[in-house]
Amino acid sequence: MTSDEGLKVRSAKELQQKIDAYFDMCREEDEPITITGLALALNISRERLRDYGPQDEYFAIIKKAKLRVQHAYEKRLIKRGNTGDVFALKTFGWTDKAENEKAIFVKTALVTFEGTKDS
Repeated sequence: MTSDEGLKVRSAKELQQKIDAYFDMCREEDEPITITGLALALNISRERLRDYGPQDEYFAIIKKAKLRVQHAYEKRLIKRGNTGDVFALKTFGWTDKAENEKAIFVKTALVTFEGTKDS
């Protein structure tokens, strides 16, 4: 089994312990929290971690871990205004401009006149 085939854990509890150990290590060693660091801690590729979806067994746990990573990027961005943090957040689907979608509704009416003569 390669690291891209999935998580190598026996239970949700074991997965959560690996995730918590990663975040604890980052705090203790004053290391930045990153998505690649989380992937390395879980022994999967960054792409596999990114693509983890609702059909996967541990989706809720992975989703929360990725949210914690986004939170770390967001906090660093607020503190430092670093463009690297902006880039990282964009990989999570964030945008740096307001995007508004406007719907335009056109109402048409068909009017017929009875009793008119052709000239």
